[in-house]
Amino acid sequence: MTDTRGPQPQYEGYATGPLPGEREPASGQASGPYHPPQAYPSPAGGTQGGRPHGTQGGAQGVGAAQAARRPRTGARTTPRTRKARLRVAKADPWSVMKVSFLLSIALGICTVVASAVLWMVMDAMGVFETVGGTISEATGSNDSNGFDLQSFLSLPRVLIFTSVIAVIDVVLATALATLGSFIYNLSAGFVGGIELTLAEDE
Repeated sequence: MTDTRGPQPQYEGYATGPLPGEREPASGQASGPYHPPQAYPSPAGGTQGGRPHGTQGGAQGVGAAQAARRPRTGARTTPRTRKARLRVAKADPWSVMKVSFLLSIALGICTVVASAVLWMVMDAMGVFETVGGTISEATGSNDSNGFDLQSFLSLPRVLIFTSVIAVIDVVLATALATLGSFIYNLSAGFVGGIELTLAEDE
């Protein structure tokens, strides 16, 4: 075959220059790995070196997302109440005796104080004089003036009598409470004891 195109021009750059892979980087361009062009622009808060590049912008975005959240309308707002059903299986007689003894002493002291206050109030109102005069006239005779109620119901006698009653109440209440604990333990062994339902508010 015969070439009829004639002489072709020669390009010095291609003839004498290096290949594209062997070219030196142009002046002013830093040597480094080649980065191909991106189809989409990188976000404002992108990462650089594995770490967030826009820390402040990311924090603002998280805060805005949390602020945009709204509580569910169907969420329960009333507090829950837990209930437990317990049973008193046994009462310790020693603890029952100690507690009943202290409570009976407190009740005896309250009884003595209440009696003293009541006597003072009645004496200030003149009840003893009026009732005593009536009884003296009813029981009196020519030889004697009758029964003196005011001297019989004096404050020292009332306090002594009330103190004796309070001591007897302390002994009886302690004994009865201790005996009641024994009886409760015996009955709880047959029927299971008293059941209680306790509730706790959250």
